[in-house]
Amino acid sequence: MNAAEILLSVGADAAIAIECGERRVSYAELRERVRRAAGAWRALGLKTGDRVIVFAPDSDEWVEAYLGVIWAGGVAIGVNSRLSVEDAAPILKECEARFIWCEAEDAQALVTAVETSVKVVASGPGTLNWGSYLAGAEGIEPVARDNEDAALWIGTSGTTGTPKGVIHVQRVVVNAHSFACGILGLSAADRLYATSKLFFAYALGNSLFAGLRAGATVILDREWPTAERVEQMVEKHRPTLLFSVPTLYNKMLQTGVAARIADRGIRHFVSAGEALPPSIRQGWREQTGCGLISGYGTSETLCLMLYSDDDSGLMKPTPLTEVRFNPNAGADLPQRIWVRHTTVAQGYWKRPDAQADGFHEGWFSPGDMFLRHPDGRLEYAGRNDDMLKIAGQWVSTLWVEQSLASQCGEAVHQIASVGVESGDGLTALAVLAVAAPGYAAEARRRLEDAIEALPGHRRPRWVHWLDALPLTPTGKLQRGRLRALHERQVEAMA
Repeated sequence: MNAAEILLSVGADAAIAIECGERRVSYAELRERVRRAAGAWRALGLKTGDRVIVFAPDSDEWVEAYLGVIWAGGVAIGVNSRLSVEDAAPILKECEARFIWCEAEDAQALVTAVETSVKVVASGPGTLNWGSYLAGAEGIEPVARDNEDAALWIGTSGTTGTPKGVIHVQRVVVNAHSFACGILGLSAADRLYATSKLFFAYALGNSLFAGLRAGATVILDREWPTAERVEQMVEKHRPTLLFSVPTLYNKMLQTGVAARIADRGIRHFVSAGEALPPSIRQGWREQTGCGLISGYGTSETLCLMLYSDDDSGLMKPTPLTEVRFNPNAGADLPQRIWVRHTTVAQGYWKRPDAQADGFHEGWFSPGDMFLRHPDGRLEYAGRNDDMLKIAGQWVSTLWVEQSLASQCGEAVHQIASVGVESGDGLTALAVLAVAAPGYAAEARRRLEDAIEALPGHRRPRWVHWLDALPLTPTGKLQRGRLRALHERQVEAMA
């Protein structure tokens, strides 16, 4: 089989597959463009099994290049193009890609950053010119692969902050639409819009792959999502199924966007990427008259494995998903679960310990904990480590501290980060800092600049300046006291 061929096998020739801005690409056009992109990749020297990073904003060209890699027998890897080259470098090194496909403005920085064995494909100086290769390419037949051969990777991060490559094989696309069809009633007449970007498993699996498998229309946006941007996209493209994250749903509530898009023809609003607070679920129903369907999935599952369609928030398996439990764990205690579905990954790239811990004979066990209720439904109980999920992305407090400390230099004597619950029920970050003697003003300026340079989901919502941070007798930070310190500071400011 070939995963790209499977994804493009259903849509009617004249039906619109992709809408992005003013561009509308039919299924017939997309099939031909992917065939030619595959020919261009082969002309560039892509061999079966070679890995290719797609480093660009979402667009129909992104889909063309990405699926073209898979059609040609390669392995496609979507990477967040908003990352700085410094942040992206560990990912580029880890996956040992042979090519990077990007836009012209990013080409030179990538040429400088990557190994000489990695070929940068773009239209800028010092790169292989994608446009020229594409213009001269002839369409090729899809390269047949075994169903357990790699088709794509999705990047994730471990608790140490070292990126992991999640290996998804050809078969994962076959039933990528099972949740959308079985729960949302997805059909070829639907129009899917995900506010998350295609390098996220959430958007890739549940919107792009599901939409293509059903012959529906997938709406893409080059811009980063805001509440106002979601309203613009809804007004212009009129999606019938919308996929977003609790943080953005909350912003839509706060800005009035939720009420304004309630009567624009959206049949279902899906929330995933982080736990959905009851206050947002309730607020959404009050402002729109619609319930939010919350889902749970991971990079390793590609698609949503659990969902809740009522106000309890308790979850049950999505269609085709099997769930099993540790028979020795007490029913009243949070426990890891195991899930099985055809969209579950094969495993990790060069992570034998994580592989042994999380994967076994087609089953996957995420690091999250769940409580099992008597009726079999599951209650999400958080994660038993220092990782936080903010705006749908995992964040380590250690990453934030290290990044800020490196930017502030000698001006900041101590710095710590802690996850706290904000007033809207979402997880947010607070930073507690101590300025070095004589550097008070400089420390504040540097920290403000360092925070501004962070990706949005890693930016702390609060910054507290203290005289000292609590330490153990041996000089280690007493992390257990940080949350209480934050709460006292917030109370003092009220």
